[in-house]
Amino acid sequence: MRAVVQRVRFARVTVGPDVVGEIGPGVCVLLGVAEEDSDDDARRLARRVASLRIFENEEGRLDRSVLDAGGAALVVSQFTLIADTRKGNRPSFGGAAPADRARTLYMVFCDQLRLEGVADVQTGAFGARMLVEIGNDGPVTILLDT
Repeated sequence: MRAVVQRVRFARVTVGPDVVGEIGPGVCVLLGVAEEDSDDDARRLARRVASLRIFENEEGRLDRSVLDAGGAALVVSQFTLIADTRKGNRPSFGGAAPADRARTLYMVFCDQLRLEGVADVQTGAFGARMLVEIGNDGPVTILLDT
């Protein structure tokens, strides 16, 4: 499982003309699920995201989590994060989890963020072609793997 975590001032997902998820300050998480990932991996990664200290304290140091900052989370499924690009110019997505399993682990991840105390967890539309708008703050972008 792989997560690209961005500290954002805002983030929004639209499918066609409809906004399906939108947050103000917080984190936007692009989440890729691999075929070998488990429920435990999803829960552990969500705990790491919730406690990741990427928000500034009063002295300007990155010392606060999204929980400490009272921020929201927008979680967007992105199977392309599991791409294998070691051979040639065309990415292989053979290591990505099948859609049904990936959807389940995506929801486990989101539910765990809520259990960790992130009050506002928004999602994209799993499997849909989405437009993702991200107002990356800093910019701060962290890559987390299980």
